[in-house]
Amino acid sequence: MPTLSSPRGSTVSRRSPVLVLAASLIGISFAAPLIRLSASSAIVIATWRLGLSMLIVAAVLLVTGSWREWRLLSRRELLLAGGAGVLLALHFWSWNASLRYTSVAASVALVNLQPVLIAGVSARWLHDAPSGRQWIGVVIAVVGAFVVGVADVPGGLSGIVTAIASGPAAEGGGGALFGDLLALVGAVTAALYYLIGRRLRQRVGVWPYVSLAYGAAFVTCVVIALTSGEVLFPQPRRELSIFAGLAIGPMLLGHTGMNWALGHLPAFVVNLTTLGEPIGATILAALLPGIDEVPSMGTIVGGVLVLGGVMLASRRRPTAAKS
Repeated sequence: MPTLSSPRGSTVSRRSPVLVLAASLIGISFAAPLIRLSASSAIVIATWRLGLSMLIVAAVLLVTGSWREWRLLSRRELLLAGGAGVLLALHFWSWNASLRYTSVAASVALVNLQPVLIAGVSARWLHDAPSGRQWIGVVIAVVGAFVVGVADVPGGLSGIVTAIASGPAAEGGGGALFGDLLALVGAVTAALYYLIGRRLRQRVGVWPYVSLAYGAAFVTCVVIALTSGEVLFPQPRRELSIFAGLAIGPMLLGHTGMNWALGHLPAFVVNLTTLGEPIGATILAALLPGIDEVPSMGTIVGGVLVLGGVMLASRRRPTAAKS
């Protein structure tokens, strides 16, 4: 098992981050099916998921004493970490809510446009401009996202016109289109969250960083839940079991594993892990008896285009290996 953190200049095995990312993929693939099985609202799910995760993170901080690394961060960097948490909360809310309107396959495929968005933002913020080949990948991914959206709306293109006219609250096509838009919001917020994480993980270890990010996300979700009149407690035993599964699998194994990898690999490489999520989540959604959701051919074709475009857009030119 890799160490929890390491100095920027230390030598890290190439194999360890890959193994961590493989485990993270298994964790995040359970998120969409578990959320679909829950009867709670999107913000309640996100609040409990983060709250239960924070209990474990706090225990690790106290046992290891790694909370002392907070002193390495400037005030601006602490604010960035808090901002990352707010973005994570908005990502959870928008993506969780999208699963109430659209299919698991469409939601996961659209939210995983994150690597494409990272490639674009990196050109401005990290001064790492995508190549012409990568921009071609962006176009392919956008076309794929459009195909996925059309596949979810009854009547195809004509259904989209009807959906726009009827509004997001309408039954059928309007709901599916609204869900797809929420998933795209989830993609934008997640992309910014990973970019900030890549920057700050060069300064501190994974547990000090995620404690700040998850903590800010938890507080944000609590505020949203209370403001909207949601009931956070008590919860049925079945719901608590689902929340615990989300905290242990997608949150701690999935997100924390990827946050660890951000200290050793570029953000676009780490974010590529999410490309396997549509496959894993769709398989689970089709197999789990409480969901039994088989993706349509249009969703499959669009998902393949999205994934192909994201992979092309996320590739980098070969660079000399660093010691």
